[in-house]
Amino acid sequence: MMKDEIKKACEVLQKGGVILYPTDTVWGIGCDATNEEAVKRVFEIKQRADSKAMLVLVDSPVKVDFYVQDVPSVAWDLIEMTTKPLTIIYDGARNLAPNLIAADGSVGIRVTSEEFSKQLCFRFRKAIVSTSANISGQPAPAVFSEITEEIKQAVDYVVDYRREETGHPKPSSIVKLGKGGVVKIIRE
Repeated sequence: MMKDEIKKACEVLQKGGVILYPTDTVWGIGCDATNEEAVKRVFEIKQRADSKAMLVLVDSPVKVDFYVQDVPSVAWDLIEMTTKPLTIIYDGARNLAPNLIAADGSVGIRVTSEEFSKQLCFRFRKAIVSTSANISGQPAPAVFSEITEEIKQAVDYVVDYRREETGHPKPSSIVKLGKGGVVKIIRE
């Protein structure tokens, strides 16, 4: 049952653990986005240089304000108008693990509308890291069956929910919001 899965996942996240979970795009490796040690573990699992930023998920646009010093007004329009998952890179990240914030002070945040990840973020009450469930440089698995044993073994908890799905979700669109409302499309 989804409710039980969310409860278990939250318990692991609260203890600084790392989970493997379904999101509004591909399966993700996740942790508490405010916990520096947990974030470090995700980088280690992915064998990724920690200069490569990872995005975070939140359950509602209201939460974006908590993690970004000054949200450009165009962000609200983009969030409201988008019909597919959209990650927005904001300047002036705050209230997050320091090793999650890019060298230029930015962070990518996506407001998820997918049932499981949205409920998980809502119950956890903090941003959750979401990065593709693969070793850096390898193809990102679109469905659970494509995730390697190495990744499954490395995390503390693997969510049961949605494992059987076979559809191939696409990664989110990514836009970067710069000074003065400049919108730069990074991935459509």
